[in-house]
Amino acid sequence: MVHALSSFVDEMARVFEAEGRADGAALAVVLKTLPQDLWLQGSDCGADSAIRDLLGTSAMPVAQAALEAHDVLGWAPETYASRTPDLAALSPYVVADLLGPEQAFRCDHLRAGLYYQKPNTRYGLHSHAAEETYVIIAGAATWTAGERQRLLLPGDYVHHTTYLPHACETGPEGVVALWRWSGEIGKESYRVHDGQGAFAA
Repeated sequence: MVHALSSFVDEMARVFEAEGRADGAALAVVLKTLPQDLWLQGSDCGADSAIRDLLGTSAMPVAQAALEAHDVLGWAPETYASRTPDLAALSPYVVADLLGPEQAFRCDHLRAGLYYQKPNTRYGLHSHAAEETYVIIAGAATWTAGERQRLLLPGDYVHHTTYLPHACETGPEGVVALWRWSGEIGKESYRVHDGQGAFAA
């Protein structure tokens, strides 16, 4: 399993190196120095088979590496916006928070991980102080970022500047993405907006 984790970290680093932003390159450097044997945690997110199936449809090397390492990536319901565990379980998405101030891989100036959103769901309009990049690695999603809306497919990047409102809507596949935060990465800045207005009727 250590080999699977190492392969995933290497592929994730390659993806963010290719982003073309300084913070993506900085994250790639950090990923390459992680003590990968610490990443031995189970998944308990209630969507394991769906995530596996979706990753299996992608030809991207990072998706295949994530599939191989799935059992130790620590997928779980997210707990942003002061959600209780019961409310988090009803969320349309789950995350594997891999790097950050509170994670096994501690980093005080960057956050990174994986994101899965269930089929036919909306993650409403929200914003935060951190700058953020998502990279789709499996499935597809209609993404709103400010005034722009577009369909994102595997290999597509989307970047959010500080407090840029953004939202995500999935179709029948759902979506798996890599994500990273840089800049002001405190979760206390997370803001929920009126998400319904982010999507066409």
